[in-house]
Amino acid sequence: MTSARRAHFALGGACLLSIALAGCATTARRATTGTPALPALPAHWQAIPNPVPHYLPPAPHGNPPFYDVNGRRYYVLASAAGYHEIGVASWYGAHSQGKHTADGDRYDMYAMTAANKVLPLPTYVRVTDLSNGRSVIVKVDDRGPFVAHRLIDLSYLAAAKLGMLGTGTALVDVQAITPGSPARLASAMQPIGAFLYVQVGAFAVPANAERVLTRLQAAGLSDAFILSPAVTGGTLYRVRVGPIHHVAQFDALAARLTALGYPGAVLVKP
Repeated sequence: MTSARRAHFALGGACLLSIALAGCATTARRATTGTPALPALPAHWQAIPNPVPHYLPPAPHGNPPFYDVNGRRYYVLASAAGYHEIGVASWYGAHSQGKHTADGDRYDMYAMTAANKVLPLPTYVRVTDLSNGRSVIVKVDDRGPFVAHRLIDLSYLAAAKLGMLGTGTALVDVQAITPGSPARLASAMQPIGAFLYVQVGAFAVPANAERVLTRLQAAGLSDAFILSPAVTGGTLYRVRVGPIHHVAQFDALAARLTALGYPGAVLVKP
């Protein structure tokens, strides 16, 4: 149950904010909690298919090397190849209906689309709700959400298909799809429940990991631990906290870590 607000962003390079307001840059939306009645869904909405990923040229708008929003700089990826992240999804609906997206399209709350801060526009991604295993494929055609610790904003229909309209947010797995490759939905994926963790940092020197762990535990984060290379098969010592059960827990922990000087914490699987 969310509404959306529009935030113009300034582009780096030749596009200045004044040009952005005229269309060089476009808008980003971010959902905020509220209690209005949910908009109606179209008849047979569950049968509306996912988009079929296919090659599309980079959009003429919305793909600057970088742009600034609320004092923070975001760098747009040159390619979506290999993009795979875990984070929090939100959704936006009627408030943005018909407004321009970052790539120049018009937002349709009943289309299978999404917004992301750094993926090239357009990009197709598979989004899986980690609480119930449901998946959708959406076309990323916009920028946002510009709220801390949010990974992707889904259209109203996409959020409905994942079953997250009521909660407004969900822990999700987001993976870019290369056009021409099999775009299988993870319908057989089992919900992972509590098996998510927040990774505070990864260190080549074990003493550095120990130093961070000591500070976290001194701050009361008793569930912080170090995952050694012997377990992961890699070369880094990973400092993690968890497990994480739901979005509210992640938000609270992320805010606490930021206050401790660790703003870059990310969600990871075991």
